[in-house]
Amino acid sequence: MTNIQKVVLITGASSGIGKATAEKLLEEGYIVYGSARKTEELESIKGIRALKLDMTDYASLEKAVEKVIHEQNRIDVLFNNAGYGQYGSVEETPIEDAKYQFDVNLFGLARLTQLVLPHMRKQKSGTIINTSSMGGKIYTPLGAWYHATKHALEGWSDCLRLEVKSFGIDVVIIEPGGIQTSWGSIAIKKMMSISGSGPYKKLMKASAERMKSTYEGQGSLSPPSVIADVVSKAVASPRPKTRYVAGKYAKQLMFIRKYLGDRIFDRVITPK
Repeated sequence: MTNIQKVVLITGASSGIGKATAEKLLEEGYIVYGSARKTEELESIKGIRALKLDMTDYASLEKAVEKVIHEQNRIDVLFNNAGYGQYGSVEETPIEDAKYQFDVNLFGLARLTQLVLPHMRKQKSGTIINTSSMGGKIYTPLGAWYHATKHALEGWSDCLRLEVKSFGIDVVIIEPGGIQTSWGSIAIKKMMSISGSGPYKKLMKASAERMKSTYEGQGSLSPPSVIADVVSKAVASPRPKTRYVAGKYAKQLMFIRKYLGDRIFDRVITPK
């Protein structure tokens, strides 16, 4: 199958990694459908086929898949990219907020995958790419609920890979490191609103300062194009890797976590 024939569906395509990936795949000749909660946010991406989609609104997921199938009669690649980071102490984070974090980062992704899978099985081919994070293998202070979603996504994706292998479907996990997106500012804002004045405010302040210096420092993070390049490789490969790690700090922090142990990693990751 040539690139021009492949149909790609990308969630969270209006900015950051999703936008960079959509632009790259469009340049390479793929048919790209991109989703956002507001379709006008996709207008700057020339050639994209816009879908209005909210990861917590399952009806919108069903309509999106129906539209792509109606127009193209297939979906070759599903890039589950939409997500966000909610930070704040476990004690102070409302359970409803924690549930919403899971709804966006895991359950919405899972429902969309369920809707796409019958079509991929029918065509006996497909690639499902899930955006996890280095945060799916490591942890950071005040990020329990975010890391929980990404750790869950890692295990969920591994099980899915085994289930769909015999149908010619590949499941790929992307583990980005520090990327220049709005992720950091959103996480900091949420962390300050939840833990800015309570018993964890000292840790919150130190964590916020570290995150700000990381996300605002010149050249301290990788551009979204780094991940777009990785996704492009996975889409084009007849045998994509199970996992792709890319972006600032990812390989280093994952190495420390895996090989040097919890106590050393705790010292590295805890702000002073």
